Amino acid sequence: PYVGGGFGCKAGVTMEAMPVAIATKTKGRPVKLLLTREEEFYTNFVRQGLIIKLKVGCDAEGNLLAMENTMYWDGGASTEYGVNITRAGGYSSTGPYDIPNVKTDSYCVYTNHPIGGAYRGFGMSELHTGIGQCMDELAEKIGLDKVEFHRKNVVQGGDTLATGMTMHPTGVEECVVKAAEAIGWGKKSPPSAPNKRRGKGIALMWKAPAMPPNPGSSAWLEMNEDGTATLGLGGQEIGQGAFTVAAQMAAAALGIPYNWVRIADLDTQYSPYEWQTVASRLTWSMGNAVVAAARDARRQILEMVAEAWEEDPEDLNIVNGVVVSYKSENETPLKDIVIYGLPKENFNGWIGGPIIGRGKFMPTYVTGLDAETGQGERAVVHYTTGAQAFEVEIDLDTGKLDIIKAASAFDVGRAINPGLVKAQIEGGTVQGVSSAVFEEMQLKEGIMQNPSFVDYRIASAPDIPFPIESIIVEVPQEDGPWGARGVGEHPMVPTIAALGNAIYDAVGVRLEGPPFSAEKIYLAMVDAGVTR
Repeated sequence: PYVGGGFGCKAGVTMEAMPVAIATKTKGRPVKLLLTREEEFYTNFVRQGLIIKLKVGCDAEGNLLAMENTMYWDGGASTEYGVNITRAGGYSSTGPYDIPNVKTDSYCVYTNHPIGGAYRGFGMSELHTGIGQCMDELAEKIGLDKVEFHRKNVVQGGDTLATGMTMHPTGVEECVVKAAEAIGWGKKSPPSAPNKRRGKGIALMWKAPAMPPNPGSSAWLEMNEDGTATLGLGGQEIGQGAFTVAAQMAAAALGIPYNWVRIADLDTQYSPYEWQTVASRLTWSMGNAVVAAARDARRQILEMVAEAWEEDPEDLNIVNGVVVSYKSENETPLKDIVIYGLPKENFNGWIGGPIIGRGKFMPTYVTGLDAETGQGERAVVHYTTGAQAFEVEIDLDTGKLDIIKAASAFDVGRAINPGLVKAQIEGGTVQGVSSAVFEEMQLKEGIMQNPSFVDYRIASAPDIPFPIESIIVEVPQEDGPWGARGVGEHPMVPTIAALGNAIYDAVGVRLEGPPFSAEKIYLAMVDAGVTR
């Protein structure tokens, strides 16, 4: 059964060795490991803490000139996986901005805290919390509208990034404009009461699939007697819609209806290889393998029919499960040919046989960075970019934060399933709000003081009464299936910075980090002398 959970603590090895060790003594009997909520905080990965020191400069017109970025990542007591986030932070240290002069140092530090590792966003939420608020401060310092400042400085296709990579086409500027428009940027909204103040904030983000340079995907597609297809995958469905999108791609590439594609149950004994169900990469990487497998099956079918009909495969097509010839106007349904093939003239033998398509994909063009210069031709496969904006209201008497509206715009290359994309954006926004407003690991000498859902608050449905507008921007990715790239993690990346900027716009206090609790906001207003 689908039990949920993936990426994050499932991306590396944590407590799995414990039941394995016990299983060696149980003489074949099954071993199950059940953890309490407190034990989960200590035996699995948590999001890494980050201390970031930023220095950013621009000219009088607001054009960014230089950035110095030093990051100290909290790896916890063991950092064998945390160093991957540290590396990702270094690769993406500028955020989605075109900055000609950059100095970056990214360190992973041992501490007596729970082990840091993969969590939705893979370090980008922490990194962009600093960058997003720093850019907001800089724009204000030179007297430039925040949205105009972002538009002036966002990275564009063809720009050279800090790592030496040439940026691919991106719609980040369009994301900024659409997110700002959605919350009525530049228009002041009256507060709901005299003791309240409203503000608006926006923040940008980018994130690449963080992975080694050679993570492969593979797939197979087997035609069935009734003309339907069974699709074999290695990537898992954990609620993100991977199977739905894979079936859509296979159907479109082969030429059959979507509901004719069945996903085979996954089993490591016979399922094709997939690197991992992580890094917001399945739509892009596994999708390429699926399309390759479907096209391989399609090629076999058309070549078989072309030989039997003595036609050119280029004159044939598969439409709704039927092979048709645009030249002779012959046609035959797939169910009649994909297993038993077609007879030769006068039934003097047969052509074809069972159709099984195979596909694979690996981004062979990814390079490492030079250890001395930090430069490389293509350190990552691509970046998904986006922007998020909020309108908030603050109670001056209590510090209580109410979100009035949220808008998120992301460039997904091509939305294979727009409904699923919007659901990802909405869900990620909610999780980002949870991190920004509620969640906090209270540690004392490395010991968790709030290790249960009673004290460690996570946003639930009643906490999200405000509307969320999910906006899709499409600038195709050259190596993506139909131009698609992933958006699974990205919607929660800019949330903390965008909310922090909105709070500052409302009451003029800048909070260093989350959670943006009523108590923290109220005390900051007291220190700053904010009154009615």
